[in-house]
Amino acid sequence: MRKRRAAALIGAAATALTATSVFVLTESASAHGAMMVPGSRTYLCWKDGLTPQGNIQPTNPACAAALAQGGTNAFYNWFAVLRSDGAGRMEGFIPDGKLCSADARVYDFSGFDLPRNDWPVTHLTAGATIQMRYNKWAAHPGTFRSYITKDSWSPTRPLTWADLEPVPFDQVTDPPSVGGPGSEGSYYYWNARLPAGKTGRHIIYSVWQRSDSNETFYNCSDVVFDGGNGEVTGIRNGGTPPPGPTPTDPPPTQQPGTVCTATFRPTSTWSGGFQGEVTVKNSGTNSTSGWTVHMSLPGGTTVNSLWSGAHTQTGTDLTVKNAAWNGSLAPGASTTFGFVANGTPPTTEPHCMSP
Repeated sequence: MRKRRAAALIGAAATALTATSVFVLTESASAHGAMMVPGSRTYLCWKDGLTPQGNIQPTNPACAAALAQGGTNAFYNWFAVLRSDGAGRMEGFIPDGKLCSADARVYDFSGFDLPRNDWPVTHLTAGATIQMRYNKWAAHPGTFRSYITKDSWSPTRPLTWADLEPVPFDQVTDPPSVGGPGSEGSYYYWNARLPAGKTGRHIIYSVWQRSDSNETFYNCSDVVFDGGNGEVTGIRNGGTPPPGPTPTDPPPTQQPGTVCTATFRPTSTWSGGFQGEVTVKNSGTNSTSGWTVHMSLPGGTTVNSLWSGAHTQTGTDLTVKNAAWNGSLAPGASTTFGFVANGTPPTTEPHCMSP
């Protein structure tokens, strides 16, 4: 009998869904997010480290090392391993040894590049079909590509592009999704056949390339091909999770830790321009010490003035950071910022990160 694994059995609900499922919550734009099945390093370390009080105290030694190197921000923002200028680029853009952090500019994810053989792992069967799940903390259309490491790869040395098989074993564009953005319970899902003939430890490297901007997300998921069915080891509080959410499940009103959400509304429009307002809400259980909102603007739209925040715009990507007086929000509290722009209002919701 196989040794019972003290972990989250993530394949429990997968058999109920197929690639032709219509179990979907449709969205006009279907990006903050991270691979949940198989779990990325940032996601599983957040799961391992999060206490009932909302603090980060990892029990896994690799996750603890990542915390010591990069701090708690990378844990609370596990869904933000991104490059706003990525445009789907890989080798030659992200340096060798920094694939798992994407050499990110927003938070310090460098601790997740550490070459170790004790990261949390998902147990899989080579050649089997699994349901992949990718969190959609913020929703956008795009393409997901999944790569696997070569048999010559070793977990004890930094991951390089030469360690990956050159062709993705799976690729999907605009897959169906469930749940509302801004929660752990919302994700894209699709069926994927795992590479055949693989044994032992590997990394599944995923790239989510948005089709509505250059923003691209990069994730490392540690797996072991040992005949498993999605069990996860190396994290605290193991067990079997409840079945996946249905499209009618509302997102939780509060998320553990330091979490914020953002919503946009146009307050007035005129020919060639508009005024907009964004509400930033602390939807977590800890007070915020600051927040950052990212928005995708339509092509040709430029912000002329903005108040109650500090902004930068690069192409269609708008980034707004809190002002000195409105960055601290108690759980459930909210604040707003406004702006005037040339062009047309955005049709996709902004996404928020804290701090």
